[in-house]
Amino acid sequence: MTKRICTMQDLSCVGQCSLTVALPILSRYGIETCVLPTAVLSNHTQFKSWSYLDLTDEIPNIYREWANSGISFDGFVLGYLGKRRLMKLAEELFDRFGNEGAPVVIDPVFADDGKLYSGFDEQYVREMAKLIARADIIDPNVTEACFLTDTPYQADHGKEFAQELAVKLSQLTSATVIITGVEFDGDIGELIYSHGSCTYVMLPKLDAKYHGTGDIFTSVMSAHYFAGETLAASCLKAGQFVADCMRGTDKAHFYGVNFEKQLAK
Repeated sequence: MTKRICTMQDLSCVGQCSLTVALPILSRYGIETCVLPTAVLSNHTQFKSWSYLDLTDEIPNIYREWANSGISFDGFVLGYLGKRRLMKLAEELFDRFGNEGAPVVIDPVFADDGKLYSGFDEQYVREMAKLIARADIIDPNVTEACFLTDTPYQADHGKEFAQELAVKLSQLTSATVIITGVEFDGDIGELIYSHGSCTYVMLPKLDAKYHGTGDIFTSVMSAHYFAGETLAASCLKAGQFVADCMRGTDKAHFYGVNFEKQLAK
């Protein structure tokens, strides 16, 4: 039977990130993808300005109707939340609507390049550190892993630093830890840490940076994982997908990458 998953994150009407990429990617991989939008933005926040409609107050109404209809899910993928109150609603989502054994994938999405995104603070980080305890898989980038574990950020890091972060994260959650954006020897990729064992999935680093690639990575990785593949294989295919998207986009741009061409393949 087709798996039914729920992805909880914001929706940018224009711009390639969050639900705008998660829904088509997960659906293209043959997964029934239901959405729980936390907010609707006119366009993503890399534009000069944007409108923002907060949907937090509507989520309890959505839950009521889902409960009335007997709706449940085989898994969950969480991306950008942005508000501490939404973390409590996420836990309620797992408790009320998760089928037995439904895995939870959480991409924390609150920082990069050694800095918190605009609008986030240390209290948000502390609450996210609690929420990841409910996950089966987490995939923070190096900066987010540093904030979650109260570790000073190192732009130039290697295997030892990444493994130190993974061990510290494992003390906050029983989830398998995937740290993204790990770099050494001219490569970039992921450290997968589970039950004391480390696996690196690395690819040559491309000389470009695009908005929304983390959302694409999480979507593709989750699709392969829900299909029964190993996390190492899922990360490798997700990394290759992102790299192909970057190569297929004319130039580094705040808008995002052209992932649609890759889905067509």
